[in-house]
Amino acid sequence: MSLTQRSHAEDYWGNSGQPRSQNGNANGGLGSKLESFMDKKELPMYKDKPYNYAGSRKYTPFYRQKRVISGAILVLMGLVYWLGIFSPSMVKPKLRDTNKSAWNWLSSPTISESVDWNDRREKVKEAFILSWDGYEQYAWGLDEYHPISKKGKQMDTKGKGMGWIIVDALDTLMIMNLTSRLSHAREWISTSLDYDQDHEVNTFETTIRMLGGLLSAHYLSTAFPEMAPLTDDDQGAPGEDLYLEKAADLAGRLMGAFDSNSGVPYASVNLKTSKGKESHIDGGASSTAEASSLQLEFKYLAMLTGEKNYWESAEKVIQVIDDNGMEDGLVPIFLYATTGGFRANNIRLGSRGDSYYEYLIKQYLQTSCEEPIYQEMWNQSLAGVRKWLITYSTPNHFTVLAERPFGLGGKLEGKMDHLVCFMPGTIALGVTGGLTIEEVKKAGLWSEKEEEDMALAIELTKTCWGMYRITPTGLAPEIAHFQIGENPHMESDGILASKEMTQGAHAAWKDDYIIKVNDRHNLQRPETVESLFYMWRITGDEKYREWGWEMFTSFVKYSAAEDGAGFTSLANANEIPPLLKDNMESFWLAETLKYFYLLFSPNDLLPLESIVINTEAHIFPRFKLTRGLKTGWERKPRDEKGRIVQPTRSDGKGDRKAHQDSNPAANTHTIKVEETGQAPVGKETPP
Repeated sequence: MSLTQRSHAEDYWGNSGQPRSQNGNANGGLGSKLESFMDKKELPMYKDKPYNYAGSRKYTPFYRQKRVISGAILVLMGLVYWLGIFSPSMVKPKLRDTNKSAWNWLSSPTISESVDWNDRREKVKEAFILSWDGYEQYAWGLDEYHPISKKGKQMDTKGKGMGWIIVDALDTLMIMNLTSRLSHAREWISTSLDYDQDHEVNTFETTIRMLGGLLSAHYLSTAFPEMAPLTDDDQGAPGEDLYLEKAADLAGRLMGAFDSNSGVPYASVNLKTSKGKESHIDGGASSTAEASSLQLEFKYLAMLTGEKNYWESAEKVIQVIDDNGMEDGLVPIFLYATTGGFRANNIRLGSRGDSYYEYLIKQYLQTSCEEPIYQEMWNQSLAGVRKWLITYSTPNHFTVLAERPFGLGGKLEGKMDHLVCFMPGTIALGVTGGLTIEEVKKAGLWSEKEEEDMALAIELTKTCWGMYRITPTGLAPEIAHFQIGENPHMESDGILASKEMTQGAHAAWKDDYIIKVNDRHNLQRPETVESLFYMWRITGDEKYREWGWEMFTSFVKYSAAEDGAGFTSLANANEIPPLLKDNMESFWLAETLKYFYLLFSPNDLLPLESIVINTEAHIFPRFKLTRGLKTGWERKPRDEKGRIVQPTRSDGKGDRKAHQDSNPAANTHTIKVEETGQAPVGKETPP
């Protein structure tokens, strides 16, 4: 396979990827400006997907422009536009009536003094309907949707399509009780979704989105039949196991990715041949998050089917990673499938590292706390985060979860991907297991550790909320940098209290945040609202709902496409009107809007103590270890820093000592760095 082919194969996951030109004719609407915009810099990744958007357009919807034409001319041109003279198709889009009524509110949202949370969640539902119906009308069955140009396309032009948007949004349709739309989606899955395709997909993205989406749909349709009930879902009906059958078919094809010398899955896999392939970048290494965020999905499937190979293959990956014995539970972001060893020593909880940590605590919760090995690993990693990565901005003391691009002994970098904002909610989940703080305290399970961890979650949530408040649009940039000084203040030096975020465009607290030119885009990401959802459910503090409402209204105000065609990501969220990208991410439907909906819903809708949510916001049940499934490995002995130690010699000589292989330098492939201080290979954003 040529390098070009490999690049395309690696690009095939999700509904965004490597640089692609958006050179279609946009049908913007009366008065819309089209201005070519090029951005050739590499951008970070969603979970582990490169965002190298090479092309985009500047679209300024009509209702956001300054009025520069007299009223009479506007009326005349409006009439001409209504008649379709300027429309290439000469056909006015036919939207559902529900969309028209919804758009009346969504085009000009207001924040009411009286709060009706049920009404607010209905507004989220209306936004979802607009997004779904736009896709349904203009791009049905296609993997990508571009709501401004009203077009779609397949990720692989030679393939039949994977239904990325449809499958990813199945459980959101159910949760929102959108029965007719769910019926259409299920019909497409039954008649058109075929995984027997001779091309490669990314192992991780396909697992969390497609396999996760199907498994979540199976769970919700069986455990909550009142959610968007369909007669063909009923027990005994033909095709009642459609979601599980499709999931098992897909999983069987993905299993070839695990067929490596180490057991660490290859970055991609051919669906037809089930043959795994190394990454064509990063020296062939997979990302750590890619390899270690498949466990919830395959373990749940193993529980459903009794197929132990799903469980054992997924679990083996965590053992291989842990056997590297990295200090304080913090692992580099690249991992070789061939050897199971790490590449370089970049430590971060943003792209390529994030969901490794997330899946540690969630594996513990998924099996009803019957696998304490994962809780132990989570606690060790969180302690490592507090020791090495938690610092404070200056002069206003916002808590920052920073990075160490050159390893634990290297310089601390005050940088937070938006992706990092999953962490405060995950910390809170780890503290209570999904119960409320009040419930945990009544059970006598609250200690100083729980108090400190929850305090950290609260402060990190505030920092992430600040990433939204810092921009004129109220929408976060992809990355925020922070002033942390030459000698950063670490948590071990004493906890600092952050100052209040006062109102005003020039409020002093904003000086702590730095938004670089290449980081100004907003990709409809879910991580902050995800944490708001967990924080609300666990603390009961209504401020998290209010913050979420402000975020939602900002999305509505600044990312809506015209004609009710959906919502789009932004090329620049740091100016008004914002520079728009013509792309609606599948996780906008699968995650962002779902978390908003759950945030504004009653707490008895999917209670946290009975479910676990994967990194793509797909819902799985917690279950007991049955059917012969259990933890199949034990951690090697470690010293106080978490490094593997050798057993005491049988002759009694010598002390237990850190094993040579537990030295991070011995476990990674060294990459030479120029004396100029440039980051090693794998750093995806420019300094």
